[in-house]
Amino acid sequence: MADDGRSAADALWHEVAADFAATRGRTGIAAPSARVWQALRSVPRERFVDESWRPQAFDNRPLPIGCGQTISQPFIVALMTALLDPQPTHRVLEIGTGCGYQAAVLARLCAQVVSIERIAALAAQARAHLRELGITNAEVHVADGWQGWPAGAPYDRIVVTAGPEEVPPALLAQLARPGRLVLPVGDDGWQVLRVIDQAADGTRSERNVLDVRFVPMPTGTDDDA
Repeated sequence: MADDGRSAADALWHEVAADFAATRGRTGIAAPSARVWQALRSVPRERFVDESWRPQAFDNRPLPIGCGQTISQPFIVALMTALLDPQPTHRVLEIGTGCGYQAAVLARLCAQVVSIERIAALAAQARAHLRELGITNAEVHVADGWQGWPAGAPYDRIVVTAGPEEVPPALLAQLARPGRLVLPVGDDGWQVLRVIDQAADGTRSERNVLDVRFVPMPTGTDDDA
């Protein structure tokens, strides 16, 4: 339990709410919608990290998940989900499955999640996590995230959880009209979180939201190394 009597989970989401309030001038979002809050709180983050890291699962920070990758900070997961604004009928493409935590949150909010992971061991781990939670509307594929997953295109929403140096053209080509793409863009230091909206006529608008830090987004899969 937290010192003030709230559970560890309650304390975490209280901190995330404070982060939204502190960044609202840059993000334009004072708080996630009730749907997003419910999805976030319904997914047990501790189930997506190694047992040795479970005591830290309610910390508002990224944690290692193996293979040089991390599970994102809860505030960033919440912010990207809120910016994505997935609706119940939407099909969502996620680039960078990792341990499957973001996919699990999205699966609570949309009709289908197609998630791409370049590292086979992480993809297998994510599938196991999703299966253990009884999530059946999220599928995980081992592939090059730069190429997206054209077999299922177009997607109403696309989210990228690694940092490419530029927006991958294949993802823009697989975005529905209308559709929205949320991703961090920049070098392997700091990126800027960007929202790209595509209208029904194919015209695009974009805005930069917040400085963030993600692992880089290489091309290929681990089989190519």
